[in-house]
Amino acid sequence: MIKEKFSKISINSPVILGFTAICLIALILDFVTVGFTNNLLFSVYRSSLLNPLTYFRFIGHIFGHSGWQHFMGNIMLILIVGPLLEEKYGSKNTIYVIISTAVITGIVHFMLFPGVRLLGASGVVFALILLSSFVRLKDGKIPLTFILVALIYIGQQIFEGIFINDNISNLTHIIGGVVGAATGYALNKRKR
Repeated sequence: MIKEKFSKISINSPVILGFTAICLIALILDFVTVGFTNNLLFSVYRSSLLNPLTYFRFIGHIFGHSGWQHFMGNIMLILIVGPLLEEKYGSKNTIYVIISTAVITGIVHFMLFPGVRLLGASGVVFALILLSSFVRLKDGKIPLTFILVALIYIGQQIFEGIFINDNISNLTHIIGGVVGAATGYALNKRKR
C-alpha cells in the first residue's frame, strides 16, 4: 500500500531536487556545528589562493544559508521556477547555470569584498528568474516579460545597493540575473 503511494511520485527535476537537498544538508550541518561548516565550506571570502578550500568555496557558497528563513526564501523560489527550466533546457544546462552563477559571483565577491563572507543561493534564484523570462523566446525577439523582469528585479537591486544598508549582496543578485539572461539568450539562439 505504501509502495503504491510512492510509485505515483515522480522525480521531475533531479538537479533542482539535488540542489535543494545539498542546501538542506548544509543548513543542518551549519546548525549542528554552530556555524563551523558555513565558515569552512559554504561561504566565500578572501583567503589564501594556496588553500584548496578557497576554490571549493567559489561554488560551495551557494549551498550555505544563514538560517531557516534565508534557506526558505531562496529554496521556495528555486523549487517554483527551477523544475520548469530544467524541463525546458535540460539537466546539463540547469547545472551549467547554477555552477556558472556560483563561480562568477564567488570570484567577484572574493576580489571586491575582502572582509565580507558571502553565502546563499540568491544569485542562483536571480539567474533562474531571468532565465525563465526567455522560455517563450520566438524569432529571436526579446520578450517584453524579460524586459519587465530585468527592469524590476535588477533595478530594485541597484536601488537597494545604493540606498539601503543591509546584509544582502545586491551585486550577487545582479550578477546572477546577468548570467541567467545571457544563458537564456544563448540557449534559445542555439535552438534556432
